[in-house]
Amino acid sequence: MKKVFLSMAVVALLFSSCSDDKSEVINDDQSKVDMSDFYVYTDADVDETARQAQGKLVCHTMVNLNRLLNENPGLEKKMYDIEYETRSFLSNAKKPAGAGNGNGNGGGSGGGDPVDNLGVVNIPVYVHVVYSNSQQNVSDQQINAQISVLNNDFRASNNDINQVPSEFAGLVADSEINFTLAGTFRHANSTSAWSTNDTVKAAYPPVTPSTHLNIWVCNISGGILGYAQFPGGPSSTDGVVVLYSSLPGGSAAPYNQGRTLTHEVGHYLNLRHIWGDGRCKQDDFVADTPSSDGPNYGCPSYPTVNCRSNDMTMNYMDYVYDACMYMFSTGQKSRMRTILQSGGSRAALAGN
Repeated sequence: MKKVFLSMAVVALLFSSCSDDKSEVINDDQSKVDMSDFYVYTDADVDETARQAQGKLVCHTMVNLNRLLNENPGLEKKMYDIEYETRSFLSNAKKPAGAGNGNGNGGGSGGGDPVDNLGVVNIPVYVHVVYSNSQQNVSDQQINAQISVLNNDFRASNNDINQVPSEFAGLVADSEINFTLAGTFRHANSTSAWSTNDTVKAAYPPVTPSTHLNIWVCNISGGILGYAQFPGGPSSTDGVVVLYSSLPGGSAAPYNQGRTLTHEVGHYLNLRHIWGDGRCKQDDFVADTPSSDGPNYGCPSYPTVNCRSNDMTMNYMDYVYDACMYMFSTGQKSRMRTILQSGGSRAALAGN
């Protein structure tokens, strides 16, 4: 199979850690989309370990991704193809009148939403509550409150939207994605805290993961708030794991208003951290989110300047307190909805 017309340097960068099947050729059509900034592996193993050592609660998604890439030959190439399809769709999608073209790779729309034909998407959710004591056995009321938080956050109907600075106010996006609780499974287990190597999923496998978002609510060891699996990963482990005390009303204050799950579902729907898990030149593949050199914590004042621009600290894909994150951007909305399109990696969630 012929190789695309990429320089040897770019090929080496993209595929140096891939097995032979990953570096088999990308077809000629793919040379039409700029993938030169694409990456999957990050330094998250070192970075998140350092944050944990500082006593900071963290998201483990990028560390989990590094592990899955090592354990699953071909996953890097699969994620490359998903990213290619995302960028291809966004570059070809119709733009509303007056919309800008964005100014970065990754398909961020910049000046307006690409028009799609999905309408409001409803994603059915299965919740697996895995508990070793009564505190971990979260109530139905907390689960329902968590679904409400997801819906308010993804539909831009939370009460915090009016706090968005004017610089970013025009980028606040209603993702037009709803979540409906399809069922709750409760599992008593003597394990007091679960590791992040998907053992809880092995014990209680996901139910129809192609058509349902599966969420495991349990105690996670090591100061981890949660972790998600990106599109393209193994179906046997697909879904999101969150710390039980991060649900609304839980004991993990100031991370107990349900925004941990909003953040992790963002990953599940193909969003990277707002700082790109690197420094100023590492991209989150969204054009309308400013560059940053790392996560923000607490409740940062505005403006917080990094990489010669103001950080979008209130974005759900940062690490700030639950009360201080309250928006997805237009470019993030476009990126999430692309994988729900017919032929997309999570199209079955939308009934496509």
